[in-house]
Amino acid sequence: MTESADHKDFVRQIVEEDNASGKWNGVVHTRFPPEPNGYLHIGHAKSICLNFGIAKEYGGKCNLRFDDTNPEKEEVEYVESIKTDIKWLGFDWEDRLFFASDYFEQLYQWAEQLIKNDKAYVCSQTLEAIREGRGTPAVPGTDSPFRNRSVDENLDLFRRMRAGEFEEGEHVLRAKIDMAHKVMLLRDPIMYRIRKVEHHRTGNAWCIYPTYDYTHGQSDSLEGITHSICTLEFENRRPLYDWFCDALEIHHPQQIEFNRLNLTYTMMSKRRLLQLVNDGHVNGWDDPRMPTISGLRRRGYTPESVRSLCAQVGVTKHNATTDMVVLENQIREELNRTADRRMAVLDPVKVVITNYPEGQIENLDAVNNPEDESAGSRQVPFGREIYIERDDFMEDPPKKFFRLGPGREVRLRWAYFIKCTDFVKDDAGNISEIHCTYDPETKGGNAPDGRKVKATMHWVSADKAINAEVRLYDHLFLTEDPDEVEDESLDWKSNLNPDSLRTVSARLEPSLATATEGYRCQFERQGYFVVDKDSTDQNLVFNRTVTLKDSWTKRPDGKK
Repeated sequence: MTESADHKDFVRQIVEEDNASGKWNGVVHTRFPPEPNGYLHIGHAKSICLNFGIAKEYGGKCNLRFDDTNPEKEEVEYVESIKTDIKWLGFDWEDRLFFASDYFEQLYQWAEQLIKNDKAYVCSQTLEAIREGRGTPAVPGTDSPFRNRSVDENLDLFRRMRAGEFEEGEHVLRAKIDMAHKVMLLRDPIMYRIRKVEHHRTGNAWCIYPTYDYTHGQSDSLEGITHSICTLEFENRRPLYDWFCDALEIHHPQQIEFNRLNLTYTMMSKRRLLQLVNDGHVNGWDDPRMPTISGLRRRGYTPESVRSLCAQVGVTKHNATTDMVVLENQIREELNRTADRRMAVLDPVKVVITNYPEGQIENLDAVNNPEDESAGSRQVPFGREIYIERDDFMEDPPKKFFRLGPGREVRLRWAYFIKCTDFVKDDAGNISEIHCTYDPETKGGNAPDGRKVKATMHWVSADKAINAEVRLYDHLFLTEDPDEVEDESLDWKSNLNPDSLRTVSARLEPSLATATEGYRCQFERQGYFVVDKDSTDQNLVFNRTVTLKDSWTKRPDGKK
């Protein structure tokens, strides 16, 4: 993620100003600090690109630190998935992998220091009473009845909390700031709570855990971070970040907030994404409909396309929502240059070429990628019986339908001109077979007499085609903003798209028989597809990454 020399985003401008002034002695040290309570989504990708990108551009370092302060929601699975996603995006933390849990002892000692300096106290109110006591933005809070405990009593209680003498909810440790402060977060925030839960790294060594707000700034400080770059929702937490660093008189990084990445037809709340997974609305965190990085990877997006999106949306101080089309165009442009072309029929109907010799199979040359001559060509088998798309034939076509119909002639991609002479229906009235003749003089798709046809159709050999399961994905939600519901009795889940996944049994050209997981190609006239991890030797599975541009796929009759 880079910027042109004459146009730097405001974060890079700050870094350059700091370097020019010598504020950090020329050091640039950033970090990416995810909570391991879910899989990363595309919003995190922007933060990854920004933090690692700035470090690389200015000769600095970027740490990966897991802010693992909530053992009830954190898992090793999430830690490993996050590491995989960052590597996939093309970034490396080298030897700088840290966990907030690495600092639990130091954080505890600092908490005791604040108690000794009369800047923290043990509060024995219930959480409900603490919330009520904070007041409102217009009404000052009320001091806790335990706010004036002596230093010795607070130290004794806090140490006994650590020793496990109390049950969850009996006590918390709070910072002693100002219950009338105009910034609500500075009204004696909670620093520690009792949680008798096993931690994924420290096991049962601790039964008190620091809050995120208490942990975050001090972890940055311990790592020597210079620029603590985070999204705008943390802007109102900056005064608390600053207060802890100042109260402890430790290295004080600079917190800088930028706009998060939002996309239409998606949501970025990990809590809601977890609900989608747990409630079975999707098939796991890496479901190709999910906005997670692993979901995008499984759908066929490339790290280059995701990084390009992050660069295009830019870094500002204003939140906005980016149209999903922007991301789709990134992968289209890339795959148009790099992906092999292949033929696949997703809704097959058989065509019998009645004047083609029975039993004869010939191999025809087909270009792999017209955008890349170096990609070469392949051979596709052609015979008397082929499959075409069912909607490429109409019994009674309208005037602007140019594909196959009775008496009509079309071009078969890389093959011949064929002309429909007859068709057969089954008992239900559906077209079951189409009869055509071919012109052997049009091999390769050109007529020596110069006659033209208005349509070129893809096809596969009926004898040589392979079977495949093809998953056609659409938006997970029906509306651009899933939170918008007209009926107040409904919630965001009412906007789930019931047709977000459609699975079809397709016929593919035989060159795809050896395709393995992660192989990307364009199914001509259908879109871009990738081999899914569910594929086996017996069952090839393709996911549609994205359709072709509308102008490429729209039929003259308005259908696609």
